[in-house]
Amino acid sequence: MKKIYLDNASTTPMRNEVVETIIKSLGLFGNPSSTHFFGREIRSLIEESRIIIARILNAYPSEIIFTSGGTEANNMIICSVIETYNIKYIITSKLEHKSVLNTILNISLKKKIKVDFVNFNEKGEIDLSYFEQKLKNNYKLNNSIFVSLMHANNEIGNLIDIKLIGFLCKKYNAYYHSDTIQTIGHYVLNMQELEELDFATASAHKFNGPAGIGFAYIKKKINIKPIIIGGYQERGMRAGMENIYGIIGLTKAIEIAYLNLKKDKEKIKAIKFYCIKSLKEIFNSIHFNGLSDNMNKSLYTILNVSLPLNNELLPIYFDLKGIAISQGSACNSYKLSHVIKHLLDKKSNNYLKNNINIRISFGIFNEKKDIDILIDILRKYINNE
Repeated sequence: MKKIYLDNASTTPMRNEVVETIIKSLGLFGNPSSTHFFGREIRSLIEESRIIIARILNAYPSEIIFTSGGTEANNMIICSVIETYNIKYIITSKLEHKSVLNTILNISLKKKIKVDFVNFNEKGEIDLSYFEQKLKNNYKLNNSIFVSLMHANNEIGNLIDIKLIGFLCKKYNAYYHSDTIQTIGHYVLNMQELEELDFATASAHKFNGPAGIGFAYIKKKINIKPIIIGGYQERGMRAGMENIYGIIGLTKAIEIAYLNLKKDKEKIKAIKFYCIKSLKEIFNSIHFNGLSDNMNKSLYTILNVSLPLNNELLPIYFDLKGIAISQGSACNSYKLSHVIKHLLDKKSNNYLKNNINIRISFGIFNEKKDIDILIDILRKYINNE
């Protein structure tokens, strides 16, 4: 039985070139903090990687801090900013990834920091007027405001205008962090053009690189305290020996991702459009959650759909038939995600209560025939075949 992977928002398979690059690097050794030849050789590879990534993002090399992945990068930024700048007020969204949401809730309780959540409609779109009003109301807390709003939602795919959000943050002297884990490697982010963005995060396994490696983008003019203490690795921002092989793999993956970006994006967009069309053909009543069916306002890699089927065993059925999909973030497994739960609170989303919600996420190794198989299996499920 052929297995089809349609859970690329959770993690992506590594490209062959990345695997080969990592394998070739495994013979290298040496502590990059050592001053002898072996250490200097490894240090030069790490710094070369930092330069390559910075060049791709039009950032400064010193603004790239390697981490164990996106969750650590988000934690690092949130906790460090709050500690360094004595943050008094935070604005975020209930639709954020748990690595942002839970971190903010945890530290705000400990430090008794006021947290406000942006309003959003039944499609998950942020009410920008409400957001600006909250900033305006707390403007007196000059340089003690922290905003964290993700560039793209990992479950419903909604994209936000990070430049506009950044402009509003700077207007009211707020620090701005955006979880860009679903967009770095898939969209062009020019950090010189996004000058209002103070912090961003990335994880290699979201763009066909190795798991367990990522980075935090921290704007050059901002100095924050480390949360992992020890040596002076990563400009003193993250103690501990760097993941050499992960960094090499990440660098290769991001290089190829941006080299092939236009071609890969066009291919994946076509597959997503085909999936939307195919689903509409077999269901008279179908709802796409968030803006995931809007090709201009959502990630081209994610489609979140509410199917008129009252059976939570559908994802398991797909799994038994060799199709890998999810009901949301991998952190939630088969449980109803917190994102869908919050959309359920909107009265106009009553259909969500009786339907099953699934996230189909596309990647570079998918083809249209994968969608044909998905649709065929779905038809058989509906017909009890």
